[in-house]
Amino acid sequence: MKQEEKSKIKRDAIIKATLALVNSNGFHATPMSKLAKLAGVSPGTIYLYFENKQDLVNKVYLEVKEKFTKYSFVNYQPELEVEENFKDMWYRIAAYKLKEIDEALFLAQCDNTPVVDENIRQEGIVHLTPLIEVMHKGKNEGIIKDISDYLLYAYTITPISFLIVMQNREAYNLDPKSIDEAYESAWDSIRK
Repeated sequence: MKQEEKSKIKRDAIIKATLALVNSNGFHATPMSKLAKLAGVSPGTIYLYFENKQDLVNKVYLEVKEKFTKYSFVNYQPELEVEENFKDMWYRIAAYKLKEIDEALFLAQCDNTPVVDENIRQEGIVHLTPLIEVMHKGKNEGIIKDISDYLLYAYTITPISFLIVMQNREAYNLDPKSIDEAYESAWDSIRK
């Protein structure tokens, strides 16, 4: 195996360990020594890829956010109707979060804690540009309520993240019917 492949395997193991430990223990109860042990690398190896714990969290956040948004917005076409674009994006967001539970839970924690640097969080928001464009188009066409983008996101995307957390705790089951109901509730909450 080439050195480059070994390096990628180690880095991926560190990221996977970060997701697992942060999701189960939180950011502050995830020391580098535990990350290294779970990843199967020496503690010093982590520092070959990341400057420190903050750099690790910031980079993992951006990588996961980019992967999430690439999947969620792959079908985005500005010329399509607002609801058609929004519906596709919403269902793809739900599908991604259901498929990639560790990443979804990690993003939910990052969205609800100051542990990610603000400049990195703003960089992450840039990845949401297609969704924001659909919301702005909807506002301009009088289809979507003319309220803050943050409120629109809170009413539409945050609930599916919450439901996935509840499913992960085995308190709720996101079956196809409940996913459809969640979508209808999201759309109804923002349309005029």
